[in-house]
Amino acid sequence: MLVDRVLADVRAELRKQVRRPAHWLLLGVAVVLTLTFAYVIPYLGYTGRSGERSRGLESMLPAELVGNTIAGTPVFVGALALIFGVLVVGGEYGWQTWKTVLAQGSPRLRVFAAKVVVTTLGSLVLVLALLATGAAAGLGVALLQGAPITWPSLPALLVGAGGGWLITTMWAMAGVLLAVALRGVALPIGLGLVWLLAVQNLLSAVAAPLVDWIASLQKVLPGPNAGSLVSALGAPSGTPGVSEVVGAGQGAVVVACYLVVFTVVGGFLLWRRDIE
Repeated sequence: MLVDRVLADVRAELRKQVRRPAHWLLLGVAVVLTLTFAYVIPYLGYTGRSGERSRGLESMLPAELVGNTIAGTPVFVGALALIFGVLVVGGEYGWQTWKTVLAQGSPRLRVFAAKVVVTTLGSLVLVLALLATGAAAGLGVALLQGAPITWPSLPALLVGAGGGWLITTMWAMAGVLLAVALRGVALPIGLGLVWLLAVQNLLSAVAAPLVDWIASLQKVLPGPNAGSLVSALGAPSGTPGVSEVVGAGQGAVVVACYLVVFTVVGGFLLWRRDIE
């Protein structure tokens, strides 16, 4: 049956990707960066200052778990997700293993579907890891300072995790599309990071306040919509990429649309073009 064949392809792809150390390195970097900027640096600032301590402490307590852990998804965690997506697909070009994979008898679109599923699962693991480590860090801060321990409600956790998963998957699929379009690893990563870390931030911070049509344009770009979504979910203001350009509903819809477009276009290019 077709479902059994697809599941077999997914299992094979999952076994292959799990064994690649680069993916685990990206996960570790994402966790370290999130903990550093959401908990370690604020805690050092809180313990080293004499004013407004309660405000600083509250931002690190378990009640702020969702906002703290998904705040990085529009920019630096999103950049790591993009690299992950590039590696999942682009590695086949770099190692020239596409022919070997396709020689096993699986059609291109079925192999691509397996990679999409694995990429989506990898993004989920990333978000869950951030939530788990953020929960541990927030609990540690509360215990050290003798503060009350109040966790977000289950619906808030689910919505926050879903929003973070949606954004990281969108960026990962952007990486997949770039890898297929450029048939490699280095150039897709380079161009993706230039856009994600530089261009979209320059548009939002520099160009949008000066040019009206750019201010309108950013309302349909992936970064500002992702930033608006996490802002509505509680991400701290002032975090790079976090903004209130649009409402949460539009942000979620636009990010989902980009996710679908990146996936469909990537699959189409792989299906229609030569591997080399």
